[in-house]
Amino acid sequence: MTNYKDYLNEQLQDEQFQREWDALEPEFAIMQAMIDARKNAGMTQKELAEKTGIAQGDISKLESGNANPSLKTLQRLAEGMGMHLKLEFVPGTR
Repeated sequence: MTNYKDYLNEQLQDEQFQREWDALEPEFAIMQAMIDARKNAGMTQKELAEKTGIAQGDISKLESGNANPSLKTLQRLAEGMGMHLKLEFVPGTR
């Protein structure tokens, strides 16, 4: 039986799959940044929900990539963790 990493690496050999995967990188980065920030703040999803008024289920959906957060929601999450949101544009690789 193949594990996920092996399967993913196999799929990434396909150029079209690789392009689609790369296109999702910004979403993956936001999801991971939300999870890392919450954990660094020492908070559970439930605690963050109580602090921000955003339902715990919605926070879970955001962290798993099953919902797209608005800028206002990201700001509320950051404030709930005692942080500031920083959005940055960086040069592309073209």
